[in-house]
Amino acid sequence: MAITYQSETWNTYRMDYSNPHREIEPLEREIAEVDTALGALCNTGIIPSTEYDHGKMLSMRVAVRERFEIPWTAISPRMQRLLYAINAIRKPQNMLAAGVFCGNTFISNAGAAVGPGACYTARNLIGMEIRPEEAARAERNVRRIDPTGVARVVAADAIEVVREFPEQIDLLYLDPDGGDAHRSVYLEVLRAGYDKLAPGALVLAHNSLNGGAQMIPYLEFVRDPAHFRESVNVILDVEGLEVSGR
Repeated sequence: MAITYQSETWNTYRMDYSNPHREIEPLEREIAEVDTALGALCNTGIIPSTEYDHGKMLSMRVAVRERFEIPWTAISPRMQRLLYAINAIRKPQNMLAAGVFCGNTFISNAGAAVGPGACYTARNLIGMEIRPEEAARAERNVRRIDPTGVARVVAADAIEVVREFPEQIDLLYLDPDGGDAHRSVYLEVLRAGYDKLAPGALVLAHNSLNGGAQMIPYLEFVRDPAHFRESVNVILDVEGLEVSGR
């Protein structure tokens, strides 16, 4: 059975994809909306708490605004905060992100462990982008925040990278591009790494609302209690994020 957390303002909260840094609502409202969503995830047992460092999150946001080249993005400020908070709370040692485009999505996850937003130390933070020119741009962007190389972006097919990853996966982020039907690739990437998911691992799938019709096989899989303990469709904006916990 599908579990949904839905903000009362999700449909009126709209961003300009070509202007990702524009303030859409007061910061206090953004924090409150995300905190309520985190509470819903905590109540289901997907995450252990709702506590994260708001100051470090804003430091990451400022660094992205000042140093990243972002031609466009569908990651709203609410979604950026939600992704950062989930990673800051879960503290994944190994985080893999499929379909990172220019790197903005990737750093929203990885920024909890590297750069000015870092609140813990990770082992591997790997972004995968199948288009070489975008992977190169994403890697340049990430290097401006993380000189250590712990966070890195590779130009590769996410299915292959996930399948060959030699360690357990603590968090898997999915937004891969497979052409017109790209959201059908979500399940393929997940299946490639499913047996490597650590106990308590999280899988995050972007576009769970606006791409839900194309994601039906994926959503059926993660919402099956035989595969995941719980799965919640978090709707803070018109994109949505399915959050699934092993």
